[in-house]
Amino acid sequence: MIRLMLFSCLLATQAVHADEAWQSPDYLQQAFNEVALHSEYVAGEQVVRKWQQPVKVWLVHHADQADTHTKLTHYHLRHLSRITGHPISFAANAAEANMMVVFSQSAQWHQEVAQVSSHKSRQPPADAMCMFGLTLDAQNAIKRAWVVIPVDHANERGLLVSCIVEEITQAMGLPNDSEKVYPSVFNDKTPESLLTGLDALLLKMLYLPAIKPGMRAGQVQPILARQLQQWQSDGTIQSAEKNVRQSELYDMMGF
Repeated sequence: MIRLMLFSCLLATQAVHADEAWQSPDYLQQAFNEVALHSEYVAGEQVVRKWQQPVKVWLVHHADQADTHTKLTHYHLRHLSRITGHPISFAANAAEANMMVVFSQSAQWHQEVAQVSSHKSRQPPADAMCMFGLTLDAQNAIKRAWVVIPVDHANERGLLVSCIVEEITQAMGLPNDSEKVYPSVFNDKTPESLLTGLDALLLKMLYLPAIKPGMRAGQVQPILARQLQQWQSDGTIQSAEKNVRQSELYDMMGF
């Protein structure tokens, strides 16, 4: 979930040292543990949560510029599918959908979060820019997800694209924000609005066939250790930042 954060130029100095750190297999293991095996609202270590069925997305437009929002979402969904190898597409109708993305307005978004989450008492924190939620089955596979973005609120702060990218990506099964993970859209104190090489690797790790819903850290660790060793040898880690930029959103944003 994106929050409005103020941060100092000290982060720019830290970034010089962090750019290479994230390419370490140990760092990638720790980052996966932070983002995939924890949750923002639930204390303690969690299990793997991921989609097993194809993701079918339905958009609800309660804001102007629906065509632009549809295009941005389409580009991001296609990017996610390429990275993960998991089928992700727009649903033919609302009944077919298992992920709903609502482009709302700030005056209504609290109401729409409560409605789409099916929890009347569910309210976003006061400092939240946008929000997502997951519903799991008995095996901890994701069976439904929702995202609500108050477009006017996000646009005022230049965070519309960030909201689309981060919230939908988190709804793939990387639900935690962490200041320990950099550079990443999952770190609310950094300026990333598009997926980074680190984010792409976290998604690829999550959607390895050997990583199953319900797995705990001790089960995941040896699988990822072997895979990361392979990726380090074949250049996957080193080329991750270059490869993640091969997307329409990067072209559209002028990066």
